[in-house]
Amino acid sequence: MEQCTRVAFKRLFLREGLMRRLQGQVVYGEPFVAIDESQVADDAQSAASFLAELPLDSWRYRYVKRALDIVLGLVMLLVFLIPGILIATALYVSTPYPVFYTEERIGRRGVPFRIWKFRSMRPHNAVPHVAGLHSEGSVLQWRMLKHENDPRITPIGRFLRRWSLDELPQLINVLRGEMSLIGPRPVVKAETKLYKQLLPYYLAATPGLSGLWQISGRSDLDYEARSKLDATYVQTWSLGADFKISVKTIPAVLCRVGAR
Repeated sequence: MEQCTRVAFKRLFLREGLMRRLQGQVVYGEPFVAIDESQVADDAQSAASFLAELPLDSWRYRYVKRALDIVLGLVMLLVFLIPGILIATALYVSTPYPVFYTEERIGRRGVPFRIWKFRSMRPHNAVPHVAGLHSEGSVLQWRMLKHENDPRITPIGRFLRRWSLDELPQLINVLRGEMSLIGPRPVVKAETKLYKQLLPYYLAATPGLSGLWQISGRSDLDYEARSKLDATYVQTWSLGADFKISVKTIPAVLCRVGAR
């Protein structure tokens, strides 16, 4: 009996250790306190108030787009299942860090959700000259001005980011309804203030794996250009526009436009 108990505890310990390696936590800890919760709620309410005036309130957006997300998301999940397993295995054996990286992002109507990615960076406190940068301004600077030689990016992570393979786990977010295949790129709470008066447009849409920003230069664009692209997407949304973006995503990924 005692031996069985020891074996059970050993299995539990190993399983919990494996889960810690797989799941991981936010790279930056919790330094994002750029705006208070009431501000996000007010902006989300403002977004909801003019939804009826936008194409996003149509049955095509709510039902047809969602149906396409589910069907195409399942197909993509099956296609990338084997590559995803190989990537996860490579990350598990090549680095001491968790395989997956999770972070809270702001979704439609200001509802927060956890985004999933393959880990491409070392934890924030694992890089000596970066570990002390916990201020809001410093963190936002690192996020906005992505450098080619960012010391936090691991060798395998650099490859994943170059081909956007680190974003494959977000297909789970798509199937859960937290994201769409096409839409504004999801942001953290601190970044919402950078949208300024255009924030309600971002909050009116479901964040996407790809969108106008992703096919227009990604990290090569500043936030002013990004917010205008998101506003344009929301104001002019249609199923045809989503199709055009999805087609243009392929060459953008293969040519690594703005990928860092």
